[in-house]
Amino acid sequence: MVSVILVWIYMIFTCYVTGYACLTIACTKTGYTIKRDSSYLFAGIAFLTVYAQFFSIFYKVGLLANVILLLLCGLSILGCRKQMAVHLQQRWKETAPWKAGLLFLLFLIFAYGASTGIIHYDTSLYHAQSIRWIEEYGVIPGLGNLHTRLAYNSASFCLSALFSFAFLGGQSYHCVVGFLAFLLAVVCFSGFMRKDFKVPVLSDFIRMMGIYYLLIIFDEMVSPASDYFMVLLVFYILITWLDLLEEKEKSYLPYGLLCILCVSVVTMKLSGALILLLTIKPAVMLIKERRGKAIAGFLGAGIVTVLPFLIRNVILSGWLVYPFTFIDLFNFDFKIPEGVARYDSQEIQVWGRGYTDVTRYDIPISEWMGPWAASLDAINKVFLLLAMGALFALVGICVYALIKKKKEMLDFLLVAGCMAASFLFWLTSAPLIRYGCIYLWVLPMLVWGFIYLQISPRVDKYKIYLAMLLLVGCYKAGAFAMEVAESATAKYLITQKDYENYETISYELNGYTFYYPANGDQTGYEDFPASPIKAEDIFRGDKIEDGFVDVVH
Repeated sequence: MVSVILVWIYMIFTCYVTGYACLTIACTKTGYTIKRDSSYLFAGIAFLTVYAQFFSIFYKVGLLANVILLLLCGLSILGCRKQMAVHLQQRWKETAPWKAGLLFLLFLIFAYGASTGIIHYDTSLYHAQSIRWIEEYGVIPGLGNLHTRLAYNSASFCLSALFSFAFLGGQSYHCVVGFLAFLLAVVCFSGFMRKDFKVPVLSDFIRMMGIYYLLIIFDEMVSPASDYFMVLLVFYILITWLDLLEEKEKSYLPYGLLCILCVSVVTMKLSGALILLLTIKPAVMLIKERRGKAIAGFLGAGIVTVLPFLIRNVILSGWLVYPFTFIDLFNFDFKIPEGVARYDSQEIQVWGRGYTDVTRYDIPISEWMGPWAASLDAINKVFLLLAMGALFALVGICVYALIKKKKEMLDFLLVAGCMAASFLFWLTSAPLIRYGCIYLWVLPMLVWGFIYLQISPRVDKYKIYLAMLLLVGCYKAGAFAMEVAESATAKYLITQKDYENYETISYELNGYTFYYPANGDQTGYEDFPASPIKAEDIFRGDKIEDGFVDVVH
């Protein structure tokens, strides 16, 4: 736990400083004032995610990457020291002692949660190995030929490697998911501490689901799974976006900045791709205001954000977006064969539908949807019914807005439409709950929450909302407390729980020692390099840095 706290202090410093510098540059010409402290930290996360990816293309992500990062922080402080000092002083004066105490308590609670818990199965399968490859080499041509899952490129792995501190010689820390969870907890609870809390706003319904998600992953956030990164960031984006709408924000800048974070989401998990539909709003605003330079600036920022992700994809697999083969632009000798990539893509989808046999990929949705829905737990079955009903209700709201010419409803319809499209894409492709739980939960909360807010002033004066919040809150808080108490341990009060490691068998390949599991397909982090099965001679050259090719080459 102490090790997690130290890493988080470093993360808060680097994310705040780099984020403050980025937002200061963005706001210079518009005169816009950032109103949320969380904006600086999330801007820093987006910047450092891009930084870590670019760095990995040229060198391993370790000591040198952090030294250069600290130099960048030093330059940022020199350039923004006066504004930064004023901002910190204001926040110190404006933060009530009880709020500071609550933030510190949340910090300790989540630091404990990020120190122990359950290591995700896929972390021992390939997450840990992916992060170690970035720590040791950066990026290797054709790495997916050693193990196709090592070609499942996620920007989250680079960010994890940047803050793993493996170069110190101890363990490789994996604290970033927990840090994002802590930040989301602050954002959620801060909304419920506002003065007009008894009058709900639409973002409150998303905050409730954000807290629900945090309770679910509390004993899992020790694992650096890319799913958690995507869901946590999407929650933040939606809550902040809805708050901006509630405040009737007229500037395009905060919406545009959130859209840059949307691009970061896509680089972490492709299942979050349709969140980019939100870019419609700032794009329309910019076009109406004829802000050509601003349009170019946002496009440039978006390209810079996604570029290292695409470059890493190509180097790791030979494909622009592995394992999808619909974009075939390159013919490198280390390219993963098309048949292998297609099989990999189909395996992901059938696995999400509840099958392990890839030959069932082509069965119609009418055949697999029923058994899949039946396999859901009770709460997700309820959410599925609410989500399906929300789709029909959303169509009704659209028709009503069109007939009544309710232009003021367009902003809600964009957000709800984005979630509806994401939900349908997830549901009809690879509907594994952890891939798209946020869409399953958020869509009904958005639509039914919106309907409730329209009728509640005439019906219950918000009593239903408060009663529901109190009932659900007490139930989940009690269940969470019991769960944490049962699994409480002082074992990891100093150091974070390490990656799980498994018995492996070593073998020599081109002068290097490789490993594969003695049983099953998991290897963990320690034995490196490793893959689920014994590899043949796939070396592209004499050294690992030269990369790997498919065995047929």
